[in-house]
Amino acid sequence: MKTAYRTHTCGELRRTHVGQTVRLAGWAHRIREMGQLAFVILRDRYGQTQVVVDQPELLEQIRHLQEQSVLQVEGKVRERPAEEIRSDWATGEIEVVATALRVLGPSRPVPFPLEEETTASEETRLRFRFLDLRRPILQRNLMLRDRFITAVRDFLHREGFVEVETPILTRSTPEGARDYLVPSRIHRGKFYALPQSPQLYKQILMVAGLDRYFQIARCFRDEDLRADRQPEFTQIDLEMSFVDLEDVLDLAERMMVEAAAAVGVSLPTPFPRITYEESMRTYGTDKPDLRIPWDPLQDATEALSGKGFRVIDDVVGQGGRVVVWFAPVALSRKQLDGLTGFARSLGAGGLLWARQDGETWRGPLGRVLDATWRRENTGVWLAVVGHGWQPFQVLGAIRTSLAREHGAIRDGFAPLWVTHFPILEWNPDEQRLEPAHHIFTQIEEEDLDRLHALPAFLEGLRSDLLKGDPRARARLETELLRIRGKQYDLVLNGWEVGSGSIRIHDRNLQETLMDLIGLSPEERQRRFGFLLEAFEYGAPPHGGIAPG
Repeated sequence: MKTAYRTHTCGELRRTHVGQTVRLAGWAHRIREMGQLAFVILRDRYGQTQVVVDQPELLEQIRHLQEQSVLQVEGKVRERPAEEIRSDWATGEIEVVATALRVLGPSRPVPFPLEEETTASEETRLRFRFLDLRRPILQRNLMLRDRFITAVRDFLHREGFVEVETPILTRSTPEGARDYLVPSRIHRGKFYALPQSPQLYKQILMVAGLDRYFQIARCFRDEDLRADRQPEFTQIDLEMSFVDLEDVLDLAERMMVEAAAAVGVSLPTPFPRITYEESMRTYGTDKPDLRIPWDPLQDATEALSGKGFRVIDDVVGQGGRVVVWFAPVALSRKQLDGLTGFARSLGAGGLLWARQDGETWRGPLGRVLDATWRRENTGVWLAVVGHGWQPFQVLGAIRTSLAREHGAIRDGFAPLWVTHFPILEWNPDEQRLEPAHHIFTQIEEEDLDRLHALPAFLEGLRSDLLKGDPRARARLETELLRIRGKQYDLVLNGWEVGSGSIRIHDRNLQETLMDLIGLSPEERQRRFGFLLEAFEYGAPPHGGIAPG
């Protein structure tokens, strides 16, 4: 990569360049002085080359040089002795003997070594972010992302997509998180919202007839931080017209396989599919890690209730459930007590357990287990009783935690699709329905009658819901599960890496959902009037997804 300062990069020279005079420019990553000889490892983002310095005037410069200074070196390429070849370097068969050396940018002593791994604190690394990003591992991450995004762009352009940028300063929309607000200097007392996603804009583009749109979109969500959540993030946002669920899943799967291959990852195909309800009942989460080889959860409500164990019978009598799971590991009493505390921290009343001791059971759960529950392998039965999805979620979290702790998670990549999420959920604190994800997702055709009957169903339960009756809550949650949206999540190794849906394109249905979550006609006109109006001018069926 020839420029005014270099004829080659620090990762470019090979045995074929031996004998040539070259110029290199980069950072003095490491300097070793050995009397009348010095070695400099010159590095840039392309790689590293060993420079040999043996001329007295150049050695004098080296003695006053700090590592991480920027150098320009001119010299002749020669072969390394066989015993000194570095097979782990791309340039490991050669070295450059310096004939001239120029300091382009001196460096102060760096606050931490710029190696692959570092013990520097996060605070120090962020303060000196420009140095942290000079480390090879972070540069590789940035270049890997570049290759992935380039592969995505190439794929989508071949599939007929057009890249469009949508506004950053926008209006607030309900998408599951708080908005970041930007005050307007011109319109005092008014604010812009930063987009949680380009949801409404991409729907407008479909009504406009663009047919296939994508962008590498910046999104902003004011949420509590955790490992998979940041205030701002990037997603591959795409939308298509005249498609249904199968069309989007097919395209997105092919895109992810091709983009992953561009960074050296082979994803097994076809991706398995599971519904939201199946995923929650089986794994206790809507983003399961299929690399865990252990048994799934079991709903044992019928099998274990009615046997005189009050802890179980009282909850089941109020519409609750008993969920069990066999942990195939030996757990001490101290470990079981720790898991009980973990279950309580997740909102459960506690954790029941039982393990085999010859022909008998030990532990509180043992009083309702018989010989049919025996296992040949070592392990412990665990159970949680509760309402709704809570017992499933608690046991699912314990299952995942133990799998990590015991090193049971297999290597590799395990993608899957989770489909058919519920559209609505009940907010018991505010005693109202709210979107489970967002209100723009198309309803499954066979569930439309249930959606239209929901107001009457809810009215029949309202007095019991106001009293906090758990049986009424259970009935409502069961009914809401039957109103499914054409929504889908792409899950990889227990992480949600993409989410999307087929969208509503009919104004009447869109307003029905807005009514159900309590948006007044004035409020929906103020916030979504432009979208509702667009649906009256020939809106095509459309849907999309946003990995990110």
